Amino acid sequence: MVEQDVKLMKGNEAIAHAAIRCGADGYFGYPITPQSEIIETLAALKPWETTGMVVLQAESEVASINMIYGGAGAGKRVLTSSSSPGVALMQEGISYMAGAELPGVFVNVQRGGPGLGTIQPSQSDYFQATRGGGNGDYNVIVLAPNSVQEMADFVDLAFELAFKYRNPAMILSDGVIGQMMEKVILPPMKPRRTEEQIQKECPWASMGRSGDRKPNIITSLELKPEVMEVRNLHLQEKYRQIRENEVRFESHLCEDADYVIVSFGSAARIGEKAVELARERGLKVGLFRPITLWPFPSKQIAELCKGKKGVLVSEINAGQMVQDVRLAINGALPVEHFGRLGGIVPDPEEIVKALEEKLVK
Repeated sequence: MVEQDVKLMKGNEAIAHAAIRCGADGYFGYPITPQSEIIETLAALKPWETTGMVVLQAESEVASINMIYGGAGAGKRVLTSSSSPGVALMQEGISYMAGAELPGVFVNVQRGGPGLGTIQPSQSDYFQATRGGGNGDYNVIVLAPNSVQEMADFVDLAFELAFKYRNPAMILSDGVIGQMMEKVILPPMKPRRTEEQIQKECPWASMGRSGDRKPNIITSLELKPEVMEVRNLHLQEKYRQIRENEVRFESHLCEDADYVIVSFGSAARIGEKAVELARERGLKVGLFRPITLWPFPSKQIAELCKGKKGVLVSEINAGQMVQDVRLAINGALPVEHFGRLGGIVPDPEEIVKALEEKLVK
């Protein structure tokens, strides 16, 4: 029997431990509530003394994203983290990375907005994450954890997907998951790759010439429109493949349900309790949780909701993912929204009440 490394820690701390254990080469970030424990934990663990991982507090979020660009360009496993207004500052760099097809991992522990808003939890960065928050036609792979365990698990998964498709990947969390404490089984230690392994796995990387290797030029700039169109068409084909192969989701008690609650991240944990309360009152309700927010599980939601009476999208915002759910359902049945704003986390009773008022009546 293999002994498991079980710890009690915050979601933010789990991100830091997992980054070291999955063989990350570097972290470049800037502290902002409610995710500052990530860089604080990395600083306390001092991985540069054990694995050689670089941990650097940059002078700003703009600086950190450009450091990620440089590290990813050399084929390194690099990541950063921030919270909503800090991630907003990173959007230009993320767009550049998508255009240059560079892998990198970004953690957004969301807080309420707009602007500086509040340090309390929110899910109001859904549009920014899933629509490509910077300029151009691009997408970022988006994973939405709903537990401390998934915070740890999704670091390695995000790196895996980022390098598989040469595309930025985001872990879209929030202040609830980042700050809550749970038991977590940490991943086993994975050694950092050698320079030889990086050259073999990342022939596109800019690492200097050796032998007959030709120089690699990494850029998102192309002045000839006909060439730029070809590059964009290539990106769109890659996004099609990601949509086809990388959709992830969970469903709970949906088989006999008349109504379905659709929620992601921390809202899905609350939604699960709401399902329990609704069934105690005689309402047959199930829960559908998208794990990948992009690619979004549109086909799966549409199939699961066939024959249902209605869908309630519960999220901690003014109504963002509900648009994707409505597109997926395509008018086949009523789709309503319930959310709280300003950093207020909804109560399961509120969700059940909204379900009764908006759909059951």
